[in-house]
Amino acid sequence: MGALTDATLREDEIEQGRFDSAEVVAFLVNWADVSQLWVQFCGSIGEIRRADGAFRAELRGLTEVLNRPQGRVYQKPCTAVLGDGQCRFNLSTSGYVASLPSEELRDRRAFVWDEIAGFDPGWFTRGRLEVLEGPAQGLWSMIKQDYEDDGKRVIELWEPIRGDVPSGTALRLVAGCDKRMETCRLKFNNLINFQGFPDLPGEDWLLAVPRSSGVNSGGSLR
Repeated sequence: MGALTDATLREDEIEQGRFDSAEVVAFLVNWADVSQLWVQFCGSIGEIRRADGAFRAELRGLTEVLNRPQGRVYQKPCTAVLGDGQCRFNLSTSGYVASLPSEELRDRRAFVWDEIAGFDPGWFTRGRLEVLEGPAQGLWSMIKQDYEDDGKRVIELWEPIRGDVPSGTALRLVAGCDKRMETCRLKFNNLINFQGFPDLPGEDWLLAVPRSSGVNSGGSLR
């Protein structure tokens, strides 16, 4: 627990999530000789609560990561994140990223432009919007929808940007991926790195039973 001061932790920075999962190291120090110190705790910040100029932060130890699910998940959609080490798609490829200034912001959730030249509506759905400068620099949010409304181009976010984004702020839009094999092949030409299992049988297969009139060889029932 502690008090909030401008010199250390600011309330707006906590609200923006800038300290989520931050590393915490606590030392026992000999103040007569500060080179003599001993690590008492090493971990990260979990849930943060704030009220009346003070904050209360949950500390999570190094063993907290053992509570996370490990290993591959077998599912039809791709499990990779666009551009990460598994996906390996180069986001600097022309036609997949747009850099432009903000024009209009509605409820800190919907960014509106007259047009986004060179990109069709829907291109950025399930992509990312990143703030490159200003008070909200470094913040980003996932894109829920990319559509046209009354002649305007609208980028709607799943969650509002938790910081001020005045008109003219530099933004970066990253193309969206819906994790389907068809999208990986046709939109990104990256099928060789697809991390899903599109041929997994669906729920109907679980209800299928052998029939005397069919072939019961153990193969496909289709």
